[in-house]
Amino acid sequence: MSEQLPPWRPLLRGARQREGRSPQARWLQLASIGADGAPRVRTLVFRGWAGPAVLDLLTDSRSSKASELIAEPRLELCWLLPKARSQFRLRGQRLELPPPDEQAAREQHWQQLNPGARALWGWPEPGAPFDATAAFPAELPDGTPLPACFTLLRIAVSQVELLELTGHPHQRRRWRADQHWSEERLNP
Repeated sequence: MSEQLPPWRPLLRGARQREGRSPQARWLQLASIGADGAPRVRTLVFRGWAGPAVLDLLTDSRSSKASELIAEPRLELCWLLPKARSQFRLRGQRLELPPPDEQAAREQHWQQLNPGARALWGWPEPGAPFDATAAFPAELPDGTPLPACFTLLRIAVSQVELLELTGHPHQRRRWRADQHWSEERLNP
């Protein structure tokens, strides 16, 4: 028997659908703690749901965020959907998967990427000094082996806040896993 979707999932799906085919509907911001203790924010692409309150993102293990999320797995995601006038903030943490499960999920995501999206993992190390002689392929064709630096970030969501920027006053709600996803109204 499959686990029931939390009540915020259909709201997020509806808000994303209002964005139409805009790539912005898949972009979200990841807030985490850097190695120096300072906050860091990056934009990532949503890659799908791995469970009712578990989502997948991809990154390059050579980037600083990968090691930072190992040291401090707690994070927050902000998903701003302008056409829907909605902001979803998802708090949670990076999950550690058993190696066989992680490898299978990585392989699945790698095969689902188009050649242009795969190309990012063929580029030089993110954040390193620029080398004008380095190769930046535009595509990595089907059949390209899974690079070691291709990293899955599986996020378990523990809290969601939705701020709807429509009407007066705006509406703000929160759901928490430890409260069985019951809805709580908040001041905007």
